[in-house]
Amino acid sequence: MHSNFFKIFIWILMGIAAVSCANRGTPSGGEKDLIPPTIIRSTPENFSTNFDAKEIRIYFDEYIKIKDLQKQLIISPPMDPEPDITPLGTASKYIKIIINDTLDANTTYAFNFGQSIVDNNEENPYPYYRYVFSTGSYIDSLSVKGSIMDSEKREADKFVSVMLYEMDSTFTDSIIYKKKPKYVTNTLDSVTSFSIDNIKAGKYLLVALKDENRNFTFQQRTDKIGFYEKPITIPSDTTYNIKLFKEQLDFDVERPKQSAGQKIQFGYSGDAKDIKIEILDTVPQDFETRITKDKTTDTLYYWYKPKLELDSTLFVVRNKTYIDTLKHRFRDLEKDSLVISQVQSKNPSFEDDFMVSGNIPFVNIDEKRISIMNKDSVNVDFTISYDSLSNNFSLKFPKKEAEDYKIQILPEAFTDFFGNVNDTLNFSVRTKAYDQYGNVRVRLVNPVYPMIVQLTDDKGAVKYEKFATEDLLFDFRYINPGTYYLRVIFDTNGNQKWDSGNYLQKRQAERISHYPNLLDARAGWDLIEEFILEKTNPDPIKN
Repeated sequence: MHSNFFKIFIWILMGIAAVSCANRGTPSGGEKDLIPPTIIRSTPENFSTNFDAKEIRIYFDEYIKIKDLQKQLIISPPMDPEPDITPLGTASKYIKIIINDTLDANTTYAFNFGQSIVDNNEENPYPYYRYVFSTGSYIDSLSVKGSIMDSEKREADKFVSVMLYEMDSTFTDSIIYKKKPKYVTNTLDSVTSFSIDNIKAGKYLLVALKDENRNFTFQQRTDKIGFYEKPITIPSDTTYNIKLFKEQLDFDVERPKQSAGQKIQFGYSGDAKDIKIEILDTVPQDFETRITKDKTTDTLYYWYKPKLELDSTLFVVRNKTYIDTLKHRFRDLEKDSLVISQVQSKNPSFEDDFMVSGNIPFVNIDEKRISIMNKDSVNVDFTISYDSLSNNFSLKFPKKEAEDYKIQILPEAFTDFFGNVNDTLNFSVRTKAYDQYGNVRVRLVNPVYPMIVQLTDDKGAVKYEKFATEDLLFDFRYINPGTYYLRVIFDTNGNQKWDSGNYLQKRQAERISHYPNLLDARAGWDLIEEFILEKTNPDPIKN
């Protein structure tokens, strides 16, 4: 009997072992770990003074790793060369920092890790850890606080660098292009407020950058910038509001390139409104030129006739104070063939003109060879306008609701720069019924004219706009149904467009106010909105 009991006992143990082996590696469940890692100690200790170490170690109670260090870590003041920081991509129970820079005397340094320190298993972040030390006998404790906004958009960018430049005897305005700041912080990815901490008393220039290259210097082509116009004196209890903007690029022209027969392209940056292009070679007496702009890129096309029998030439490009001489080498290419196309959709609004565009500059139009007829085959009167830079012809005519219009352009109505003419062209458009559109009326309270009122999509693209120099009800009639954002531009110079700012000229971007609610323009509905504007100076900087 005892023998049988022993055998049963053995079988039970073997069964338990088998079940245990079968379940090996299968988690037993339980609550997810939500606790971030804990710092045990650091050497030298955080907030050390008279710091002279070359290596820093920060120890944790569990394995950690560093995530998105390039975005998250801010060292203030910046070090050059940057320190070596490990671990990167692996797990460790400590962070090691090797300092490669020669540190300034009597200066407080701060390593702002953001949320880059996470535990190895669940990636719970150690939030906004800062390691601070001073090469002097005390830790600087003053700070500058404020918020970041965008001059044009409803929401500010993430990861904006906010910087202080010491305004000492060596300071110049151009320092932001050449040197790293004295102090720096970052708004990271969740907030638009900032705090630059552990700084010493003094006079500073306050600048914010959407620093795309993360080199803490302003690159006009890639970075947005915001700045406080006056020097700030620390200590101060002022909260600073900085608005970012993208500067219009300084004018510059790329080397010309032959893109087709008797057609040379000039890529450019900046404002090309007043550009003049002159060839330096001797040209025939009947030599003619035209300039048009590419529809989508910052490129100008220089058209010329007759063909020049030259291997190369020099061009002088002028634009206001800009002047440059550029060499061009000719290539023997085929000329473009004339293509004429309709610009807008087949369902224009009642205010839209019918527009056609050509790929070669037009030099003549015969209006008698153009006709517009409604669905009853009745001729509709029209007028013509021409934009030579875009090479667009517009036909303006009165439109009725739910009406079909046929536009016929007979041969030789258009003659281009090289003498080409069009074949017969037929286009058709149809207007919608009034009740298929929405109407929006905007009434402004506390306006400062001149003003521009715009309806935009969720990406900020302008869909409809109105300009006024005096009190006006802004009526957007017969617009496509949908949701729109409303914004108002304080058009200070009255040029009917929003103007960005310029750091060197100490000019802020023109003020824009955003209506807080989304507008729902429904078909067949009349929407009336009142926008109460703040009674503030159009200068966007508040002190």
